[in-house]
Amino acid sequence: WKNIAWRQDHIRMYGKTIALPRLSAWYGDADCAYSYSGIHLHPNPWNQLLNWIRDQLLARGGFHFNSVLLNWYRSGRDHMSWHADDEAVLGCNPLIASVNFGASRRFLLRRIDDHQQKIEISLHHGSLLVMSGATQHYWQHSVPKQAKVEQSRINMTFRNILSF
Repeated sequence: WKNIAWRQDHIRMYGKTIALPRLSAWYGDADCAYSYSGIHLHPNPWNQLLNWIRDQLLARGGFHFNSVLLNWYRSGRDHMSWHADDEAVLGCNPLIASVNFGASRRFLLRRIDDHQQKIEISLHHGSLLVMSGATQHYWQHSVPKQAKVEQSRINMTFRNILSF
C-alpha cells in the first residue's frame, strides 16, 4: 500500500472548503478521467498489485474493469457520507466491485425514496461486494464513523468509465 499515490481531496460545502475524511487514489486506463463532488481525477497508471486484483475479478467473476477508486480509512473516524455512484460516465446501470482489506467496517444501504429502509452489511478483510443493475437508481450507500475501530481499512471500488 506504500506504492499507492494517496491524496487528501477537499470539497466545498456551505461556502467552506473541507478535507474529505479519508485518503484516496484513482488508477485506471489512460482515458479514464473521473469527476465527483467537484473533484477531478486523472488516473495513475495501473500497478502490479492493482492489475493482479483486477485480473482475479475477471477470472473469478467475469468482471472487466478499466479503473479503480481506492479509499484509505485510517481509523473508524474516517468515513463516507450517503451517496449513489450515479455519474453519467459510469453508465445507466454501473457494475461496481468493492474489495476490502484491513479492519471490518459497516456498509449501509438505504432506499432513496424511504430513508427508513436500510440494510447493513459488515465488510471484513478480503470481502467482495458487487453492486450492479439498478442499485444506484434506488439505493444510496455509506461507510459511517465507528469510533471504536482503531485499525485502518483500504477499500477498492473497481468500475468502468465510459468514453463518449
